[in-house]
Amino acid sequence: MKNLLFFSALLFISCSKKDNGEYQIQKGTVTESVYASGIVKSENQYTVYATVNGSLQQIDVTAGQSITKGQPLFEIESEKASLNTENANLAYQLSQENNRYTQDKIAEMETKVQMAKDKLALDQSVYNRNKNIKQYNIISEVEYEKVELAYKNSKSNYEAALKELSQLRAQLKNEQSRSKVNLRIAQKSQSDFTVKSAFQGELFDVFVKEGAMVTPQTPLAVIGKKNAYLLELNVDENDMVRVKLGQTIEVTMDSYKGQVFEATVDKIYPIMDERSRTFKIEAHFVKIPKQLYPNLTAEANIIIQTKKGALTIPKSYLVDGEYVLVNKNEKRKVKIGLSDYQNAEILEGLKAGETIYKPK
Repeated sequence: MKNLLFFSALLFISCSKKDNGEYQIQKGTVTESVYASGIVKSENQYTVYATVNGSLQQIDVTAGQSITKGQPLFEIESEKASLNTENANLAYQLSQENNRYTQDKIAEMETKVQMAKDKLALDQSVYNRNKNIKQYNIISEVEYEKVELAYKNSKSNYEAALKELSQLRAQLKNEQSRSKVNLRIAQKSQSDFTVKSAFQGELFDVFVKEGAMVTPQTPLAVIGKKNAYLLELNVDENDMVRVKLGQTIEVTMDSYKGQVFEATVDKIYPIMDERSRTFKIEAHFVKIPKQLYPNLTAEANIIIQTKKGALTIPKSYLVDGEYVLVNKNEKRKVKIGLSDYQNAEILEGLKAGETIYKPK
């Protein structure tokens, strides 16, 4: 796309056209801009998709309806998911019964641990006493070894009981967590068969009918923020380096023929679409038109610079791209500045008030 130049109302009278093909040059204002095209979109506008395959059983909304966040929109057949959830719930209930049995075993094991601890304390006390008197030969070597062996066995039994108690507690925790997670997964899977709105807004259109087979690639509806609109525009890669945040945009739409609306660049997507070789930008209207709808087409001119006091002529009055006719048939060389497909700025070679003639 080429850069376009748009001229203010002053410019339209900067050259006085006569019936005999004469133009009298006057100073005016010339504005350089970059062309862009696109559509009007609702803020946060998005297309609704399902995350599962299935038959669309019920549509809970209609086009034009206000939507709340989390509101059900579509119901997809979910008999298999319901059975999975029921099965997971039964497994969870069974695990609760097993957990009560495990808890009883834990209580028994805790008692066993306490008894082993008490036995260890007693055997350790006997062992320590006999160890102290062994040096005085009051106890035989055989008796001492029996006492020592009893202490070691008590210690081993106590440690084994502690380990078994720890394993039972871990088993209980894992079984509780596993059954609960499986139930949550089944419930989440079933909830996927109910398509809900991601945020509050307005439902602009529904694309499907009840009974249709849908997949995660099937568009179901389009939703956006109510009474809040923006412009989504595409700019050619050759012009993109000149576009900056905050620049003014002049917008025209087929729905408002003859009217120009002002907008401002407020977002630039920093990646090029390889297919169209364009960059996407977003802009907001300075003053929103009275009535807008999503996907209205728009053409825009992003203002790059404005020059006041410029001399301009129609391109049709140029000869060989660098001359004009003065005194009806005398060629004069001029220096061209900014130009578009209709007009050209004259930097040198002409003055305000001079008359030029259209080539025959």
